[in-house]
Amino acid sequence: MPFSCEHGAKSAYDVTHRNAEDEPVASPVPFDYSDRVLKPGYTSCLGCGEALAMRIVAQAAGKNSIFTNATGCSEIFTSRYPQSSWSAPWIHSLFENSAAIASGVYYALKHKGKLEGTNIIAMGGDGGTADIGLQCLSGAFERGDEMLYCCWDNEAYMNTGIQRSSLTPLDASTTTSPSGKASWGNDRPKKDLPAIMAAHGIPYVGVGSCGFYRELPAMVKRALSYRGPKYLQVHAVCPLGWRSDPAQTAVLARLAFETGCYPLYEIIEGRTKPHRPPKEGWKHVEEYLKPQGRFRHLFRAADGADQIVRIQAGAATNIRKFYGDEAVPAFAKEAENKVAEMAEKKAPA
Repeated sequence: MPFSCEHGAKSAYDVTHRNAEDEPVASPVPFDYSDRVLKPGYTSCLGCGEALAMRIVAQAAGKNSIFTNATGCSEIFTSRYPQSSWSAPWIHSLFENSAAIASGVYYALKHKGKLEGTNIIAMGGDGGTADIGLQCLSGAFERGDEMLYCCWDNEAYMNTGIQRSSLTPLDASTTTSPSGKASWGNDRPKKDLPAIMAAHGIPYVGVGSCGFYRELPAMVKRALSYRGPKYLQVHAVCPLGWRSDPAQTAVLARLAFETGCYPLYEIIEGRTKPHRPPKEGWKHVEEYLKPQGRFRHLFRAADGADQIVRIQAGAATNIRKFYGDEAVPAFAKEAENKVAEMAEKKAPA
């Protein structure tokens, strides 16, 4: 059932106010969330970027949508038994088969002649999408099944204990890729999942961010204007797993883009449209890495600076890919040169 409040309130925030004498007074600004697809009352962590992104995406899709939700954080915090924050049809799937359930919804609606006017939205985290759910997602996209798949990319299996996924960035410390004397953390680069999705020949691929949350509704609307499979990946800060300040979620998400660590773009009918570059220019990756506990070891170890240089070189590659070589700042090119020098020193004679 939908989230309910005492005193006949329309939302979790429309509660009884009291004056200095502890007498009940009417709320000066009553809140009405009756039109929300995802209503207040869900139990996400403080500063959860995934909750912010999911609420905005769901609202943009509208109540004429059917949602399938892979096991994960969002499934847990929106549907604690016996309550649910969803006011639209919502199905909890297994970890690996959100896309397969969405395919079933598609074929059922198509068979019954009820597909027109209904949006099918499949959702999953980065682990449930890029790893154990990839086969179902690829199959659905290869068949051309009607759906918008949304990946909430918080860069690890956060719900099950902060284990690394194939979307965990280089050198991030997780419970299954811990940093220490013998390791810098995750030793693999982030999988380019949007490129894999685009390789299926689908009409829309979008990469957004909870830091640029005002842009998400338009991205959803553009995606839903196309028939067939569509893919939307949203960078979602996880203060718990990233060990970051919950109050800085949006700021940190923007820094991910402004340093070149997390490119934002759309691929519409095969044409790539990158996000507008930062007004104040590209920033050093340290500004993004330092506020996160998962990268703390890079600033504490004597030779951690070399690893930061490698991450900076990776950011330079991202900037060059979407904006051209002339857009790469001098400090990023210098990092690339240092990485090349380090590689030469390690090369066998």
